[in-house]
Amino acid sequence: MYEPIRTKSVHTTGDTPTDFPHRSREEELDIQLAGHLAALLAVTDEIRAIEPSADLDAAAERLAEQVARLRRGVAPVRASAAAVREPHVVALHQRAHALAGRALVVAASRADTAGAILAAERMDAHAPAAEPRTLAAR
Repeated sequence: MYEPIRTKSVHTTGDTPTDFPHRSREEELDIQLAGHLAALLAVTDEIRAIEPSADLDAAAERLAEQVARLRRGVAPVRASAAAVREPHVVALHQRAHALAGRALVVAASRADTAGAILAAERMDAHAPAAEPRTLAAR
């Protein structure tokens, strides 16, 4: 009626080596922060193609430096001006604001001061353009 289990459980923890590499929490946070900052860089590049400014140029360079640092020297892929489809600047600023907020949360949990400062600065920069306009303001 009952047959004993003959193989070890996959949930067993012991001294047996595993077949897959494990990453530390810090490595996982590095990967997550690099992803958020790379996404913010892509949106920043899209906004720069529509509304060129020296502030956005400097921000894009700083974002690229931080992504490369977190990826141990691997430079991020940059968006080209041809990649921009329709100029929905308000939506782009809203997306950039949200991405900067996510990056700030991860940078704070990782205790990455440089990443947190950059993310907070980008949130502040995109906040006025990302705020929804009321009917009275139109």
